[in-house]
Amino acid sequence: MAAPLPYPACVASHGAAWLAAPGGEAEAVDPRAAARRLADTPHLLVNAPLVASRLGLPECPGLDLLELFAFVHPARFVVPSAAGLSAFLGLPLPDTLAAEARLLGALAARLLATLGDPLWPARAGAFESALRLERRGWGWAAEVRSRLAAPARPEPSLFAALPRFEEAPPRPEPAVVRLAEEEVEARLAALRGSRREPRPLQRAYARALLHAFQPRETRDGPNLVVAEAGTGIGKTLGYLAPAALHAERTGGAVWLSTYTRALQRQLRAETRASLPPHLGGRPIVVRKGRENYLCLLNLEDALQAGFSGRSGILAELVARWARYTADGDMAGGDLPGWLPALFRARAGLAGLSDRRGECIRAACPHYRACFIERGVRAAGEASLVIANHALTMAVVARGGGEVPQRLLFDEGHHLADAADSAFALALTGAEAIELRRWLLGPEGSGRRVGRRRGLAARLLDLSAHDEGGAAALDAVLEAARLLPADQWLDQIGAGEPEGPVEAFLAAVRTQVLTCAAERDEGHSLETAVADLLPGLVEAAEAARRALARLRQAMGVLGVRLAQVAQARPDWLDAPGLARLEAAAAGLAERAERLGAWEAMLARIGGAADPRFVDWFALVRVQGDERDAGMFRHWLDPLVPLAGAVLSRAHGVAVTSATLAGPEEPEERLGDAVGAAHLATAPRLFRAPSPFDYAANARVFIATDVTPKDPAMLALAFARLIRAADGGALGLFTAIARLRSVHARIAAELAAHGLPLYAQHVDPMDPGTLVELFRADRRASLFGTDALRDGVDVPGESLRLIVFEGVPWSRPTILETARRAAFGGQAHEDRQVRRRLAQAFGRLIRRADDRGVFVLLGPQVPSRLLSAFPPDVPIRRLPLADVVAETRAFLGSACQSEGVFLGRAGAGAGAEE
Repeated sequence: MAAPLPYPACVASHGAAWLAAPGGEAEAVDPRAAARRLADTPHLLVNAPLVASRLGLPECPGLDLLELFAFVHPARFVVPSAAGLSAFLGLPLPDTLAAEARLLGALAARLLATLGDPLWPARAGAFESALRLERRGWGWAAEVRSRLAAPARPEPSLFAALPRFEEAPPRPEPAVVRLAEEEVEARLAALRGSRREPRPLQRAYARALLHAFQPRETRDGPNLVVAEAGTGIGKTLGYLAPAALHAERTGGAVWLSTYTRALQRQLRAETRASLPPHLGGRPIVVRKGRENYLCLLNLEDALQAGFSGRSGILAELVARWARYTADGDMAGGDLPGWLPALFRARAGLAGLSDRRGECIRAACPHYRACFIERGVRAAGEASLVIANHALTMAVVARGGGEVPQRLLFDEGHHLADAADSAFALALTGAEAIELRRWLLGPEGSGRRVGRRRGLAARLLDLSAHDEGGAAALDAVLEAARLLPADQWLDQIGAGEPEGPVEAFLAAVRTQVLTCAAERDEGHSLETAVADLLPGLVEAAEAARRALARLRQAMGVLGVRLAQVAQARPDWLDAPGLARLEAAAAGLAERAERLGAWEAMLARIGGAADPRFVDWFALVRVQGDERDAGMFRHWLDPLVPLAGAVLSRAHGVAVTSATLAGPEEPEERLGDAVGAAHLATAPRLFRAPSPFDYAANARVFIATDVTPKDPAMLALAFARLIRAADGGALGLFTAIARLRSVHARIAAELAAHGLPLYAQHVDPMDPGTLVELFRADRRASLFGTDALRDGVDVPGESLRLIVFEGVPWSRPTILETARRAAFGGQAHEDRQVRRRLAQAFGRLIRRADDRGVFVLLGPQVPSRLLSAFPPDVPIRRLPLADVVAETRAFLGSACQSEGVFLGRAGAGAGAEE
């Protein structure tokens, strides 16, 4: 073991801390004493923001081992704890917090010793990076610099070292091949290999999905398969078998779409384990929206003094990562999710991606190294594309050459939610500013203004060489100044809006504040588009005219771009033509959005369109106003899903464990995907879970716990978590109650050696919280909706789920309209049963799992209990009896002590 460094170390739990002298013993101290020691002397820490949170401090200075890890091992993941670092570095796992404190020095020494290893794979760029970090005042810089020798010859900069893409010829059309069931079964057997046992239902499932990958039967719509397969069927391998076979035999692409980034990551891990890197000579790639990837131009700005202080250090570590990343994905890729949280710099990280419509595409000096463009081209050449529902819908609905012919939607029960977001419209200040930035670029002063981003940068050649094009561009830029600018929210709050669109937003804000029912102080407010205050109709008409003027100017410019592209004058080279074509496509897309906004504004004061639900809203976060405007959603989002997405494909498979309620007939499966809106009938498949829920699961309803009583709720959670010895996932319907319960019980649980992590409390992203939870069998985790659907933790680490109350829908304007249109209470019950079924599905992930599901509250209608498997025992009991039954049922699973890290960092989860 490497010698410890001469720094003291600190670890913290709720309400207590342990400090260790260099190479010495650890002592327990109270948080105030720990805070004083930390302020006086730099200490070794792991996850400084979490330590600060545990000690009740706003921040915690010190030497964070995770920052050092990010430098030494860029683009590598580690569970962000002392135990996680120990497992990664091959050191003994600590079994107490005191042992953790004693271990931190050795962990730091081991990381620093890597810098002298001649086989260290991340040496390139390290010396120059360390110099820059030293200039920025990074705490680890002196230790790192003393161990790094200058390279023998100058190294290329990051931007020169990154690979470039080359334009490829158009991809051939997929061959028309009919696949046999025997071929699919043989491929499934090969994927399964010796790692997993044969499953009869999995074979039947794979055969059923084959129809979606056969030649299309009619031009009127896709070959559609809707398949509900219970947990444990083996869905992932079941659909990979026909999908991979189709891609290999036809040369076409299959898009495998999931709902969340975490599920994309799990699916990519499964394809790496089960499939070769290429199918039919084509790769398997992950594809996400532009906002997920590092923008090299933004990174260059940040490195050249665009970011300062701690944000500047983050930018340097991101640049270090960028040299080694597989694909530049900052959200769910190989950039550790905990890294930006160390710097409390979520906004800073957002500034490194293309979130604000400023990308200038081919006009960018880093265009051919761009991670986004490389990803688009890789997907165009791929056999399997692992995407998410939002991107898949956007790509297909937008049309063009990239539209895939074969789609498979996993987590299909979320299709309606994804379509609801994908086809919604919002005319708000934030949306209008994004359009203004795309057209005008950043305004004001600073380096990014000097970059001449915006439409003028994209069309620099046109404005310099084509008089008609320059005039059309000037007209667009002039009309764009009628859109809200950065300070619009302050201006309308002060009653001083500038321009017709800001005036409309100010009128909307007044309408909402006047008419909305104030139920939750500080939360967002909404009101119907009815009983309008004086002046709102006139403000809407003035805004509509301003938007129409901009749209018409954009149309004129688009026509001129097409004329220039067709004429190909001498001054227009190939890169210039690419810039013109990209600008023209962007103009057309945004002009379409302007037309939709105009239609929304024209509806104000007139008759409502029965296809849509419209409302005004003032968006607030913890009392702070963030946005305002008009919102429009489809009453039935499955209508545009069917018309704009499903009908354009040749074959579509939709699958999930919960597409319809267990009490509903198989014929209802098609309702979950809008099959009634297609001209072709779906083929349906349904198979129950093979798990023995009667033996391995219990459902209890605690009849004497009132969820709205904070003290009683906290008591219930504390007693249940102690009965299970941790391993609990607590699900909440309200963030305020989550925080209240956490504050009441975290210290008590910590005193019993039971760590508690919480979404909306701990300064980490949900993915990192899940990894910490997964890595320690005595830990528990609190969360809301994102964790209800996004946790895949098989084994002992998750053995108890406690659901705070029945997850009723919030009675928003949109939800109320849908309830009235689709069956009233029956519609709401279906929604709730699906949420309960999804939550229960987190509990038993493999055949040998055992777990308890607890619903708190005396008023749980019996009609909702069909959400659970029919053979699982369900009992209504007082809390004391639920606690006793939980302890007895989990039995030996609650007896072992200590830290469990068997799956730390794997990130793949179990195959369903």
